[in-house]
Amino acid sequence: MRARWIASACLCLYAASAHAQPASLVIATVDNAQMLQMQQLTPVFEKAHPGIAVRWVTLPEASLRRNVASDIRTQGEQFDIMTIGMYEAPLWARRGWLRPIRPDASYDAADLLAPIREGLSYHGMLYAAPFYGESSILMYRKDLLRRAGLRMPAQPTWSQVADFAATLNDPAHGVHGICLRGKPGWGENMALVTTMVNAFGGQWFDMDWQPRLLSKPWRQAVGLYVDLLRKDGPPDAAARNYNGNLRLFEQGHCAMWVDASVAAGFVADPELSKVAHEVGFAPAPIEVTARGSHWLWAWALAIPADIGRRQAALARSFIAWATSRAYVQLVGQRFGWGRVPSGTRRSTYADPRFQAAAPWAQLELQAIESSDPRDATLPESPYTGVQFVEIPHFPGIGDQVGRQISRAVRGRISVEKALTAAQSATRYDMLLDGDPH
Repeated sequence: MRARWIASACLCLYAASAHAQPASLVIATVDNAQMLQMQQLTPVFEKAHPGIAVRWVTLPEASLRRNVASDIRTQGEQFDIMTIGMYEAPLWARRGWLRPIRPDASYDAADLLAPIREGLSYHGMLYAAPFYGESSILMYRKDLLRRAGLRMPAQPTWSQVADFAATLNDPAHGVHGICLRGKPGWGENMALVTTMVNAFGGQWFDMDWQPRLLSKPWRQAVGLYVDLLRKDGPPDAAARNYNGNLRLFEQGHCAMWVDASVAAGFVADPELSKVAHEVGFAPAPIEVTARGSHWLWAWALAIPADIGRRQAALARSFIAWATSRAYVQLVGQRFGWGRVPSGTRRSTYADPRFQAAAPWAQLELQAIESSDPRDATLPESPYTGVQFVEIPHFPGIGDQVGRQISRAVRGRISVEKALTAAQSATRYDMLLDGDPH
C-alpha cells in the first residue's frame, strides 16, 4: 500500500511539474520587416500568456514556401503556426491540411477587408488570419523626376515607366533608373511579371487550359521587363528580391520601384530611408488594360491540421493577438504609425494617426479593393488568381518559367528562347499533372 501511495505521489508530482513547464509554440515565418517587428514584440504576448514560450523559425521567402509546403504535405509537425499566403490557404483548406481559425466576436472578423478575408477562406470559413495585406504600387523619387523635368502621371503606363527609367538611369552617380524583382520564383520575379503580362492583355492559360506564353502580350511584357533590368536596372538585378530592392531604394539607389505596397512604410520612414522625404507613390503601371495590373496578397498565420487540440488552442491565442486591432495599436505606439501592418483591417485606414503618417494609405486601399482574383485577365481565363494561378502544381510551373526569364535577364538566352522553353515546360507539366484542379 505504501509503495502504491509513493508511486501515486510521484506521478502527481511529475504531472504537476510537467504542467508547470511552459508550452512552446514554434512559428515559421518570412524574413520581412513586418514579421521581424512581430518577433520583437513577442515578449508582450509572452508576458500576457506566461504559460506559452514562442520560438521563431525565420526564413527567406522561397525557403519558407518550400519548408512549410514540405512539412504540411508530410505531416512533419515541425511548426505549430505557419506563415502562408492567399495561394496556399484555400488549396490547403480544401485538402484538409489546415484547421479553421474560428475567431471569437471580439476579433471582429467583419473589420477585415473583404478581398483579403475572401482570399484566405474556403467555403466561407477563415483558414488563415491576415497579418498584413498588400497590392503592388509604384514608388519613385520626386526629386529626381523634378530635376529631369518629368511629372509622374496619375496612372502611369509601362511604356511611360520605361521612358522615365531610361532618362533617370545614372549609374555614374549610383542611381538606377528602375528596380524590379529579378530573383527567379513563382512568388519572386513571376509575381511582378504576371501582373505585367496581365496589363499587356495576356494570361497564363486559355479556357482550354492551354499555356499562352508565346502570345503577343507575353512577348511584349517579358521583352520590356528584360530590357528594363538589363539597360536601366542594377547590375545584379537577376538576384534581387523584395528585401534586396528595399535596401537599394532606402539607400537612394533606385529612381523607381514597382513592388509591394507594404514597402511604402519603410521607404518613407526617415529612420530607415535616406530618401524618405522625396518618395512619391503612384498606382502600379497599366498598359492596354488595368485588369490584373496590380497584385493581391496577404501574409497570414495558419494552423496545420495535424497538431494536437491543445497546441491548436495555444496557436489560436497567438494568432488572435498578432492579427488583432490591439496589435496594430501596439505597433503604432512602438514603431510609429507609418509602419503598422496595413492591408488587413478597415479600422486601420479609418484611424487619423495612420492617415497622417501614411500618404500612400488610400492608394493601397484602393489597389487592394479593386483587385479581383476571379477576373484578373482581359481575355476570359479558367483560373482564379492575379499574380498566380490557383492550381496545385503552379509553384513548380512558376518556378520553371521564372528561371527561364532570369536567364534572359542575365543575357544567357534571348527572350524568345526563354519563352519557348517556358511554354514547352508548362505544357509538359500540365499534361503530366492532368486535371489542373
